[in-house]
Amino acid sequence: MSLILASNSQIRRSMLEQAGIDFSVRPPDFDEDAVKAAGLDGESLALRLAEGKASSILVGQDDWVIGSDSTLTVDGTRYSKPRTREDAATHLRIFSGRTMLLSSAVALANQRQVGWSHGETAVLEVRRLSEEFIQSYLDREWPEVGYCVGVFRMEGRGVTLFDRVEGSHFTILGMPLLPLLGALRERGIIEP
Repeated sequence: MSLILASNSQIRRSMLEQAGIDFSVRPPDFDEDAVKAAGLDGESLALRLAEGKASSILVGQDDWVIGSDSTLTVDGTRYSKPRTREDAATHLRIFSGRTMLLSSAVALANQRQVGWSHGETAVLEVRRLSEEFIQSYLDREWPEVGYCVGVFRMEGRGVTLFDRVEGSHFTILGMPLLPLLGALRERGIIEP
């Protein structure tokens, strides 16, 4: 029995490694654009993306694939990862003084069939950000935050963006790890 992570995300790899999970990595073979165009809310979209990634990889009968994704919504608008530093600065200006809804989901699939999935949403209140702070922050954090949907890494200086955070730390990092560990135990993939 093997476990495969269908993700290019370093933070998701790190979460599984730190939990002592034995796994390999394969990039998902999944077209996200069609799902993103469906007009789903944040958590529903994150679930569909996670399930699509997990079911995109064909594995052996006893093998399982983990798919995971995150979405970010501010004032009803969904935001993607910034493409450039100026995009990142623009996002931070928009997020300033507002509330982010960060939804993360994870799914397990076997033989391209989703056997389990779970989504959660965290609420992050962004403090008022000055232009000076935004530029200083990006001087230190770019390009690493370019891989992050909310232009922050909670394991880095991103924590300084917020006045209040409500939700699971793992959900904010990009994958609801505790529910995933429970699902892996239930299936005998990791020790009970």
